[in-house]
Amino acid sequence: MYDVKFGLDTFGDVTLGPDGTPLPHADVLRNVVEEGVLADRVGIDAFSVGEHHRPDFAISAPDIVLATLAARTERITLGTAVTVLSSDDPVRVYERFATLDALSHGRAEVTLGRGSFTESFPLFGLDLADYEVLFEEKLEIFAALRSERHVHWEGTTRAPLDAEVHPKTERGSLAAWIGVGGSPESVVRAARHRFPLMLAIIGGSPERFVPYVDLYHRALDQLHPDQPRLPIGVHSPGFVWDDDAQARELLFPHFKANRDRIGRERGWPPSSIAELHQEAEHGALFVGSPDTVAAKIAGTVRALGLSRFDLKYSNGPMPHEQLMRCIELYGTEVIPRVRRLLAEE
Repeated sequence: MYDVKFGLDTFGDVTLGPDGTPLPHADVLRNVVEEGVLADRVGIDAFSVGEHHRPDFAISAPDIVLATLAARTERITLGTAVTVLSSDDPVRVYERFATLDALSHGRAEVTLGRGSFTESFPLFGLDLADYEVLFEEKLEIFAALRSERHVHWEGTTRAPLDAEVHPKTERGSLAAWIGVGGSPESVVRAARHRFPLMLAIIGGSPERFVPYVDLYHRALDQLHPDQPRLPIGVHSPGFVWDDDAQARELLFPHFKANRDRIGRERGWPPSSIAELHQEAEHGALFVGSPDTVAAKIAGTVRALGLSRFDLKYSNGPMPHEQLMRCIELYGTEVIPRVRRLLAEE
């Protein structure tokens, strides 16, 4: 029996307007809110927004976007994808999201990670040489704060902490995940602190992450014997349209623009339509008709034993109107199909 929640993720990518030019950040932010409102209306379980500090993404303050959504939605879980804990203050993160949890009547969650971009380090005066120790120590603090009791902590990256944090959540602890991109050390770290695991699978076959799932379960069993298992989720890119061919045709120019922009920074070769077809057919790109996307999600849920699947529906500069149609199809067509496929098994 599969008990799975289905979410949507966006980084607030700067999208194209009707005239084909990039929209201002203000318009993108307002559109993201409308996308979240639609997600709530069509029955999607969770809506998460990323954090970046660069011109091609509009969201640098996820909690503000989510607070706006809290006032305009009724039931959907509101979270991050991800909060870059290394360059933030864990106490402030806990305070902000405990506040959001209260204002949304218990619908807040946070996914903590190191992020795939590093622009926040120089922006906030941090040294990239401290990349590992910053995340490890700040995660230790955040894990202690989740008890919502008095915390005593000492380390090397900040002054000792001897305090109790407010506000408290009504449920006794803030819902939180650890985002992992494929490092075994990160998987074990999530298990050590007993955080649910969110795997960012953005390339290659999702089945190649089975060893990471096995490692996570083994680490939990060894480090926390007699404790219940924790949820595992997946975040992967995709796009839903009425038929497979049109979905790929609409996605490709934006898929390429996004990959090539990042690739120029990281030394990747230019993307191609062959890459899109490869990722769609054998990799981590969930693109196509509702039937196609539902079948691929159901297979991934079975292979990895998931409790959560989040579709990263924003794809570079893809226009807002196309994203809205994708959200509608995901909520009304894809998710019911996945649930039926899993129930049949």
